[in-house]
Amino acid sequence: MSTNLPIKVKSIDHITIISSDLDATRKFYVDGLGMEEVARPDFNFPGLWFQAGPTQIHVTLESPEAGKAGWGDQGVQITSRGHHFAFEVDDAIVATETARSLGFKIAHEPKNRPDGAIQVYFFDPDGHVVELFSGP
Repeated sequence: MSTNLPIKVKSIDHITIISSDLDATRKFYVDGLGMEEVARPDFNFPGLWFQAGPTQIHVTLESPEAGKAGWGDQGVQITSRGHHFAFEVDDAIVATETARSLGFKIAHEPKNRPDGAIQVYFFDPDGHVVELFSGP
């Protein structure tokens, strides 16, 4: 039986990324962004799970089954329009200075959105673009 009603998802539960170096990824997300490393099921492949509020990042070590780490060069000219995921922070400017002190590679310096929020973009160790933003 088919219906024309939408599924109505509730929220984003997790994002999965592929990593070439689990230790470097842990340092970025836990030591850098302050996410909490949480237990993951006893899968038969290496990986990590991180928690920020209700959202999780699931990290899988690159392999023939999972594929290569990162997103590769997609020809993106404007960072905010390419593949990325975003986290809200209290102050994107302060977060940028902290990220600089931690050696994060900045993909795009802080900028104002039309709604007054400030957003900044970084690359994680495998080239995934991570946005941090703070409200107006």
